[in-house]
Amino acid sequence: MSVTTTVPGVAVTGTAAELAERLDAERRSGRVVGVVLTMGALHDGHASLIARAAAECDVVAVSVFVNPTQFAQAGDLANYPRTLAADLELAARSGADLVFAPSVTEMYPDWPTPGATTVTVSSLGDRWEGHSRPGHFDGVATVVTKLLTMTGPCRTYFGEKDFQQLAIVRRVVRDLSLPVEVVGCPTVREADGLAMSSRNVRLAADERAAAVCLHRALTVGADTFGSGADAGTVETAMAEVVESEPSVTLDYAVLVDAADLEPVTAVPGADDRPLRLLIAAQVGPVRLIDNLDPRDPQAARTTR
Repeated sequence: MSVTTTVPGVAVTGTAAELAERLDAERRSGRVVGVVLTMGALHDGHASLIARAAAECDVVAVSVFVNPTQFAQAGDLANYPRTLAADLELAARSGADLVFAPSVTEMYPDWPTPGATTVTVSSLGDRWEGHSRPGHFDGVATVVTKLLTMTGPCRTYFGEKDFQQLAIVRRVVRDLSLPVEVVGCPTVREADGLAMSSRNVRLAADERAAAVCLHRALTVGADTFGSGADAGTVETAMAEVVESEPSVTLDYAVLVDAADLEPVTAVPGADDRPLRLLIAAQVGPVRLIDNLDPRDPQAARTTR
């Protein structure tokens, strides 16, 4: 196996065969494998996932792959930040043992044809981000299935910031009987509450300041929910916060069932089922998403 070490303490490979060989050897030694799947442009949110994996597993593999099949716009794909050297350093500092950084043709051998097989999660992938970004979750579900098949039995760590994505990954693992445990981890936020995202670096200074309205909207929604308001009132309260910011265009601000992401229509205080506030908006050239458990508004104030 020819794994090249480019950062002290971290092995780097670009082939699925080398990835599988390395991780299979670890498992044969009785070691638990942790996996963090990323598209690179790593930040402190990713670092928290890697660090948790390192704390709970014996060996940690991190993938860095900008997946072209989940981008509807060619410009969005072209503008996505690619910072592999910095990513390797952050992964090393955070506790990674192996980084898998494949080429597009390693993942899709017939590229630019992505392949005849697509993983689609019906219902869960149709609403919210799925409605606004057609085909996005097909790309996510397919590449996650490929990557988890390549890594083999493991624990995989995903941030709750992309809550719909996390729900879809859980469903993929369950429906396809993948030998994987999915671990959801709390959103990591900037000091002012903005959820960390690789896309934040594309915001101009005024756009960055305006983007905090998503965080404010979620906290207002949680406070409104806590006052006993119904779902419609909660959603209106969130929308008004975002719509008061002229440079931000709201897509949705909703209260949903956390299990199936269906809209809540009954009075939410009538039961104790898990709920989630979801929000998405366009800020300058960047689409931002965020979410919050309305029964845990303090989570929105968690910073790095």
